[in-house]
Amino acid sequence: MNVFKTNRILNRLDEMIEDSIAGKFEEHKYDESKLSKIESKWMRYLTASKMSSQKVIEERKNMQEMVSDISHQTKTPLSNILLYTELLKEKIDTQEEKFIVEQIYSQSEKLEFLIQSLVKMSRLENNIISLSPIKQSVHFLIEQAVHQITSKAKAKNITILVEDTKAEAVYDLKWSTEAIFNILDNAVKYSDQNTKISITVKSYEFYLDICIADQGIGITDEEKTEIFKRFYRGNRVLKKEGIGIGLFLSRQIIRRQGGYIKVGPAKENGSVFEVYLPINVS
Repeated sequence: MNVFKTNRILNRLDEMIEDSIAGKFEEHKYDESKLSKIESKWMRYLTASKMSSQKVIEERKNMQEMVSDISHQTKTPLSNILLYTELLKEKIDTQEEKFIVEQIYSQSEKLEFLIQSLVKMSRLENNIISLSPIKQSVHFLIEQAVHQITSKAKAKNITILVEDTKAEAVYDLKWSTEAIFNILDNAVKYSDQNTKISITVKSYEFYLDICIADQGIGITDEEKTEIFKRFYRGNRVLKKEGIGIGLFLSRQIIRRQGGYIKVGPAKENGSVFEVYLPINVS
């Protein structure tokens, strides 16, 4: 094969790649049989790839519609159950009846929480949720999450100590608040009364570390590889309320923003979670 012919083939291959990137590749007719075969195979590949991509988009759209439908269809019935249960409370007299009504209300709240958690999980896994991370103060993020958990912490007389900081990181406020809240919710849930939770912040070259330490039951080395799995619940917490989705959601949210979560060294009395958020926009 002479140099001219070789260059012509290489140039055509380069054009094929450029046209494919631009989405305008068309099969040409050449005398060189090998090049013609390559063009034909390349065209078949692009066609199959495009069909596969369209199928993924269509399936994602169907999933989005299904998730939205589930969320919409269950919202009204559950809201009505909770409302009617509240009204029923006012019309009963005996302690036994009150107990039954309170159980109905409590279980309805759990069901509502479960459905909403499953909807969030499905949206995250199917990339339906849109996160918009921007560089901003982490103090407001921590403040928002702590505000949401305050009532539960007060009910157990748990003190939350927050280190003041002016540090900034790149994150989506709404969903990052959800991620931090889920960790705090576990800290409160699995800690005894009259204990403390501390939140400290440390900046590194590329990441900012939000460290959440509690005085609860702790996490064993064996559990470290399991706790971020969906629906995982350790043997020591089976009697506690929960469905095992919170930490799974937290990790998915932080990962989607270019960060990660670490679990500190195993302790008999307390656990440590470190949430790393990127400092700069990538």
